[in-house]
Amino acid sequence: MARQPLPDFRAKGARTEPGSGAPLLLVRNLLASLRPQQWVKNLIVFAALLFGRQLLDPESVVRATAAFVVFCALSGTVYLVNDVMDRENDRRHPLKCKRPIASGALPVSAALAAATVLAAGALAGAFWIGRGFGVVSLAYLALMGAYSGPLKHAVIIDVLTIAIGFVLRAAAGALAVGVQISHWLLVCTILLALFLALSKRRHELVLLADGASSHRRILQEYSPYLLDQMIAIVTAATLMSYALYTVSPETIERFGSDRLLLTFPFPIYGIFRYLYLVHQKQGGGSPAETLLADWPLLVCVALWAVAVTVIIYRPIGV
Repeated sequence: MARQPLPDFRAKGARTEPGSGAPLLLVRNLLASLRPQQWVKNLIVFAALLFGRQLLDPESVVRATAAFVVFCALSGTVYLVNDVMDRENDRRHPLKCKRPIASGALPVSAALAAATVLAAGALAGAFWIGRGFGVVSLAYLALMGAYSGPLKHAVIIDVLTIAIGFVLRAAAGALAVGVQISHWLLVCTILLALFLALSKRRHELVLLADGASSHRRILQEYSPYLLDQMIAIVTAATLMSYALYTVSPETIERFGSDRLLLTFPFPIYGIFRYLYLVHQKQGGGSPAETLLADWPLLVCVALWAVAVTVIIYRPIGV
């Protein structure tokens, strides 16, 4: 029996070959491909500013903001390259087929040209901020480039690579403002990133069902049961690490208070809420969009940030 072709979800009439196009439409499609809604992930670069007690220092705020802009440009570069490399598979995905590159609305040549310019500008800005920050930024770009290639096809290594990308963001933020970030926070960062990455893999498996492996080969190495086991382990480790961080002698000495433990209910609720969205609402496909779309989760994160700021900086004598 002849093998049936895989479905192509591209909208009828979508352009599949590069064309001139209207300049404004080209710019709009390019901006969409940069996925600005995903830039919320880069807020992790501000962690060192907050926990390094530099939030009230104007120069540090400016440097941290510049670091955030650099990583938005770097992540945009990664998204462009990744979409170019995955465009054939994305056309068989019920949601990703609408992306400009997969649908043919953004020519591959324009996407690669924009990626080159963005990468060059971002790295130039990174080394202008500082040599250490520039080196970490370059390492991030190289790691994500490797992920777009062979690493995304290596079981477990794929989600670890994503998690390490978040650690590099956090470390880069510390280098940008010249503070030493706690090892505890780096541990919490990689565990939380693993939680989100594993939840995303689970969402892909459930959404694509029997067609999962045809869209992304690595998905055939996972199962919902296996991912649920991994998520359970990472969830427990994340919460335990954060709890230990809040009561560690190093933390108490640095902030002169043991009250950071009072913020513990926020990560508990936030992670449980996210699990609820993944299992009951079929969410988790995009952690950034899930956060921005779910107001209880968004309020939880905002309240956590406010509570941490009040405890660390004690503006009202806490």
